[in-house]
Amino acid sequence: MKKSNQTVIEISGAGPAGLGAALAVAKAGAHARVYERKGDVGSRFHGDFQGLENWTTETDVLEELDQLGVAADFEHTPFSDIVCFGPGGIERTVHSQRPLFYLLRRGAGNGTLDQYLKQQALAAGVDIHFNENLSRLPQGGIVTEGPHRADAIAAGYLFGTDRADAAYAAVSEQLAPGGYAYLLICNGHATMATCLFRDFHQERTYLRRCVDFFTDKTGIRMETPRRFGGSGNFCLPKRVHKGNILYAGEAAGFQDPLFGFGIRWALLSGAAAGRALADRQPAAYEAFWKHRLRDYHKTAACNRWLYARLGDRGYRELLKHYPADGDIRERMHHAYAPRLWKRLWYNLFLSRHQAAVLNIHDGCDCTWCRCQRHTASA
Repeated sequence: MKKSNQTVIEISGAGPAGLGAALAVAKAGAHARVYERKGDVGSRFHGDFQGLENWTTETDVLEELDQLGVAADFEHTPFSDIVCFGPGGIERTVHSQRPLFYLLRRGAGNGTLDQYLKQQALAAGVDIHFNENLSRLPQGGIVTEGPHRADAIAAGYLFGTDRADAAYAAVSEQLAPGGYAYLLICNGHATMATCLFRDFHQERTYLRRCVDFFTDKTGIRMETPRRFGGSGNFCLPKRVHKGNILYAGEAAGFQDPLFGFGIRWALLSGAAAGRALADRQPAAYEAFWKHRLRDYHKTAACNRWLYARLGDRGYRELLKHYPADGDIRERMHHAYAPRLWKRLWYNLFLSRHQAAVLNIHDGCDCTWCRCQRHTASA
């Protein structure tokens, strides 16, 4: 039960960023009240598999989350091997000594990350108000409403299978322009999808090609398939607060621009925002994201720029020359490590082409800056 003298912090959105913020607020001794416009957590998703990346830092992601107050009691399966296919069917298995990512499910069903986070939050005394949309935060709070545009989309199938657990990825302009296709199998369930970074209107064509490709290469057959889709946005904001209103997760554009892995960034930014408001130090959140996320985002954005220019020839050469005894986690860690030349490249050439999704308009208490539109049209 909330004590009468506890600070109450309101949060818009009950995704990983919002619930991560709520858990951090509770851990700091304040009270979190979360508003979710849907009827339950995870409504954006359908039980599909996603990856919690574990390569950007030497510290294991589960240890980092535990330090922030997010217990790893959700279902997760470590994956260290991926079978990769390049254009023309070039096959190469990559391996890591430590988990490259943790496979988990997203959605409103039992066993999903979303449901586990909800149960953690409720056990910590967090109030969650479903079917309520929070449009204003006059006393301040945290905005974690999810994406407000699509910079990348995923289209795929969920289905049952008797195949052994495995992870497959394919890079080909014929399957996923500017992106990648994947097939993830765990405990008799599978997710197959194409992740597109351009040519969105042809997603059905690319998905059909993915089904044919993975069926041919792996022999898998889909049992009771169900279609699903999703989207994500990523950008680097100039700032992520106005007064005591802080933005976290995809609402702030925090997501890996290269491959779209965003769960870790959502949980980290949400927890940091919650801790900052509970401590009544909103400026500490600005310091956090600039220290922990900004340079990683710039590096990943440069990686995205380079990747988008590889094309099939580049993908083919990349896989062909990857050493069979190499550690893919170390390679990924090196590629994502902030580099001076990548920061300079981003600042000089990429930042001007990155349209901000988050528009901060001082002087209003909107969770999303609708006032800016109204002012411009007045």
